[in-house]
Amino acid sequence: MDFQTINTTPYLDQKPGTAGLRKKTKVYMQDNYTANFVQSIFDVVKERGLVLENSSFVIGGDGRFYYKQALQIIAKIAIANGVKRLVIAKDGFCSSPAISTIIRKYGLQGGFILTASHNPGGENSDFGIKYEVENGGGAPSEITDAIYENTKIISEYKTLNCDDIDISYIHKETISNTEIEIIDGFIDHVELLERLFDFDAIRNFFKSGFKFRFDAMNAVTGPEAKYLFEEVLGAPKGTVIRDVPMEDFGGIHPDPNLTYNKELADFMYSQDATDLGAACDGDGDRNMIVGRNFFVSPGDSLALIVERAKECIPSFKNELYGVARSMPTSTQVDKVASALGIDCYEVPTGWKFFANLMDAKKCSICGEESFGTSSDHIREKDGLWAILCWINIMAKTGLSVKELMTKHWERFGRCYYQRQDFENLDLDAANKMFADIRENLQSFKGISFAGSKITNIDDFCYNDPVDGSVTPKQGIRIYLEGGSRVVFRLSGTGSSGATLRVYLEKYEKEDILSDPNQKLKALGDAVMGFLNIKERFNVTGPTVTT
Repeated sequence: MDFQTINTTPYLDQKPGTAGLRKKTKVYMQDNYTANFVQSIFDVVKERGLVLENSSFVIGGDGRFYYKQALQIIAKIAIANGVKRLVIAKDGFCSSPAISTIIRKYGLQGGFILTASHNPGGENSDFGIKYEVENGGGAPSEITDAIYENTKIISEYKTLNCDDIDISYIHKETISNTEIEIIDGFIDHVELLERLFDFDAIRNFFKSGFKFRFDAMNAVTGPEAKYLFEEVLGAPKGTVIRDVPMEDFGGIHPDPNLTYNKELADFMYSQDATDLGAACDGDGDRNMIVGRNFFVSPGDSLALIVERAKECIPSFKNELYGVARSMPTSTQVDKVASALGIDCYEVPTGWKFFANLMDAKKCSICGEESFGTSSDHIREKDGLWAILCWINIMAKTGLSVKELMTKHWERFGRCYYQRQDFENLDLDAANKMFADIRENLQSFKGISFAGSKITNIDDFCYNDPVDGSVTPKQGIRIYLEGGSRVVFRLSGTGSSGATLRVYLEKYEKEDILSDPNQKLKALGDAVMGFLNIKERFNVTGPTVTT
């Protein structure tokens, strides 16, 4: 074995965000950039007491440009660091929820997901590496902070000079003292889903004429969804479209929302629409739900699933712990939790905060406004799980998407909700804007905002009820008379510049079928003025509205 210790110099920009380290692909392609980050992960886990010679890790990703090279770099560094076992997805294809499933099923110590999630792929687009820990979720802040500190001082990494591992077929081999196992990247996830849902009812639903379209957006859920829906559940051939993973996702932005998946939205608002339309993003953890002429916002989707969980979804028949949402997510689910008499937790953006609650059995179902919904079956958001929830609920109730949501709003009222993204802003200007607001926070109480008074304004600080950790500065919340709410924060999932996310919410008990754009226009206009967005960034409106 030709083991090598390679001298290197640090890169000072390797600070992971809420879902790993995301950068432009060409940044990752710099000399030793990927290797430095990976070696830092192994250095940190060793310092924290993990014996690599007894450890096992999984590697897989969404198939974006540079994933093949990064996978081999990670594998060779793992072997050189003495890792006992590497589980690698065949051809490298493995969604984030499938990676979490594999870690939990086989008792692995962690994993590497090669993805920038919903960000575009290609040589001139984005790449990312997300490190998962033994519970199948993203590494907590104390670990990612330690990894970042290590990247700033790293001087060498270990690797093995050898031919690339053949990941094109399922097999086992041993390299040095490391056992290598190439496995099917999605079978374990599908088998888990089959235990959670009533697959017989869903099969019969398809036989009865239920029509469904799933758009994999040329990403990693394509092969899995084709197997799941068309082979296992008996949906007609052609139900799954854009099912072949491509390194650049076919030139599209693999984000399942009304802006970046306009094709599915247009189809579902046409005379050819199916009963349900759905899509997942690049790594399969996000989802979009669209009925005939009817879009379901992520917050409403979460609330509807919670409302119908015990009635329709077998895995929740006997037990439904609390629920949770990220702070910017619609408060619609809060009203459902109150009616059901279960706890509802508000956490910062980042799935690792849900994982803590799940590990402590405080939370069964959770979701984010950014099209992520899941349960405690794994420790990642799970797009296919959310879509199966809707199909199972529709099969059990016989109701359409619109009928389900209308009955839901009639019972609980409706939180009109919208997210506005202002992308590629100047980072220094964005940071200054938030610093200015935080410095004058209390002075805004009582002032007029969109025709109402600000009753409270704060900078969300999360006190974790499980481990007692404190996570400050998670976004500005503005509460208005009458129950409206505005939130704004900087996203941690971009690869360059700054993304300002603005969230608008207005609650109505009786008027439940109006146009959200009209209901929320005054709040959106007020935010533009309050933040001086045009003057600060020379933009006249959001890049994306969902």
